[in-house]
Amino acid sequence: MGKKDYDVIIVGAGIMGACTAYYLMKANDKLHLAVIERDPTYTRASTTLSMANVRVQFGLKENIQISQYALQVFETFAEDMEVDGDKPDIGHQKIGNLFLVNEEGEEVRRKNLALQLELGCNVEWWPPETIVEHYPLYNPEGYVGGTFGPDDGIIDPYALLMAYVKKAKSLGAQFIKGEVKAMKTKAGQVEGVVLFSGEQLSAPIVVNCAGAWAPELARTAGIDLPVIPVMRQVFALDTADKPEGPLPLTILPSGLYFRTETGSLILLGKSMQDDTVGYDFKWDDKRFMEILWPELAEFVPAFDTLKLVRGWAGLYAVSTLDENAFIGEWPELKGYFMANGFSGHGLQQGPAVGRYLSQLILGLPPTLDLSIFSPQRILDNRPIAEDVWAIV
Repeated sequence: MGKKDYDVIIVGAGIMGACTAYYLMKANDKLHLAVIERDPTYTRASTTLSMANVRVQFGLKENIQISQYALQVFETFAEDMEVDGDKPDIGHQKIGNLFLVNEEGEEVRRKNLALQLELGCNVEWWPPETIVEHYPLYNPEGYVGGTFGPDDGIIDPYALLMAYVKKAKSLGAQFIKGEVKAMKTKAGQVEGVVLFSGEQLSAPIVVNCAGAWAPELARTAGIDLPVIPVMRQVFALDTADKPEGPLPLTILPSGLYFRTETGSLILLGKSMQDDTVGYDFKWDDKRFMEILWPELAEFVPAFDTLKLVRGWAGLYAVSTLDENAFIGEWPELKGYFMANGFSGHGLQQGPAVGRYLSQLILGLPPTLDLSIFSPQRILDNRPIAEDVWAIV
């Protein structure tokens, strides 16, 4: 086999691409596998710019199971991903997720909680007095309570990504710096990719893990992928009044969310319906001053005095069909697989999705059935129905 001929080509070396490469090589280290990434520094990658959250608090069984697997993976991650005696530290911290619940959303929240408990998740219903008992800075007035997941938490996204990249490389995956110009197809079968450099790489299987840029790659094969890049902003705050301990990722029904960060800082963001669509990475302190800060100070009155330290913007690859991912083979193009449109949940879903895709590609029975996310639903215009309580 020539150096430009592969069994599998993965486009995008973020968390989805790296996890898929790892699981493919783990299952078959004889594979000739190439992972193409245009920016190995990951400066604008959604993986490294994320809030790094891992949670089981979803309203869809499969999304819950995906996160349960991630938590299982993280328990033995250092040992499993060791390379040449180097054990990665991904900084996994179970600081918890607290979703505030108002009267309007209580029925849905309790229904989701019942599903989570049925699946064996560690999630609790907290009345307002319990919330204040644990987090006295909070003012839950106007809320009927909240759901708290003590096993939810955060990880170091860059460390997680680098661990998967390093392990995949150690198993024989080839990571190539380059940008894909187009996919090559013939008679309903994918044949490889063409790079902007002019180089052509051949493979009977191409996997689109290009994140917010996934639709651009899909269009080169005549596929209209209902995924858009939506800018999300995060702000780092130094508050005058410091919490006594770490604050969980706290999510209000409005879409406002915040948590503590290393160095006694608070990270804050809010997903809004009018967020910029496009490849925009400019953060705006005016947004924080005029919209986010007043809402934050209402819920945490002690945070009315603070300093905005820094901010950044990253992209959500939002599925406009139903805000759930498209995972699997495109029905009308043999050998073209995708893991796209995770709508902000991709980091925590990488392990389960990478394993699932590798099993589909190798013809192995899936350990976890994720067929509900099949791209076929795009052609059928059949969104997944999921009860949600906040835009996160």
